Amino acid sequence: MKLDILVFAAHPDDAELCCAGTILAHEQKGRKIGIIDLTRGEMGTRGTPEIRDKEAEKSAGILSLSVRENLGLEDMFFVNDKNHQLKLVQKIRQYQPEIVLTNALTDRHPDHPRASKLAIDACFVSGLTKVKTTLNGQEQSAWRPVGVYSYIQSNYISPDFVVDVSPYWAKKMEAIRSFESQFYTPNSDSSDEPETFVSSPEFMKLIEARGKEFGHSIGVAYGEGFNVQRNLGLSNLFDLI
Repeated sequence: MKLDILVFAAHPDDAELCCAGTILAHEQKGRKIGIIDLTRGEMGTRGTPEIRDKEAEKSAGILSLSVRENLGLEDMFFVNDKNHQLKLVQKIRQYQPEIVLTNALTDRHPDHPRASKLAIDACFVSGLTKVKTTLNGQEQSAWRPVGVYSYIQSNYISPDFVVDVSPYWAKKMEAIRSFESQFYTPNSDSSDEPETFVSSPEFMKLIEARGKEFGHSIGVAYGEGFNVQRNLGLSNLFDLI
């Protein structure tokens, strides 16, 4: 299956928090989109990998994803080396996305910028014809996405562009709430778990405020921001409206 957009996320729920609205907006336009979580979030204070697997599956249904996979890399301890890059290269070549979205370039959680650099490097390596990978015994063709964009996470980063996700905000929040073990949900079974940075009501208020802030910056109700490590080009100034 060929995807239009492939999202890499260090942990299950990263994509929901930061670019679920963008996913929904482009699915509405008929685009095929998939998420590949790099780890199962097994080092998280709350919940278990098995619980998060089920939560990710539930969210995938809400987002109507064409694909959701987990590479099973080691949470907190994966690195940006050849072996890890080739795992991502295999997926990039399998799904041949035009666009890749990945974690923030900098953030409070060290996995996030590390995952971003890993995905960015893998996208470049994937286009090298002399780098060989196979899938189901068949050699894969080189493939390099046209665009690689990093979504913004906990730490504020000034975005290079903002996507209007106003019509999809409620459904984005529904997808986030799929991860009941991680986030504040009234009357949740996980209410007796230890409180963490992301489990408080204040964190959910931050997500709401960030969406409104980015939306306000482009004159809409809600937005999601992204960064890119190259100049953005266009041939029509009206595409900026």
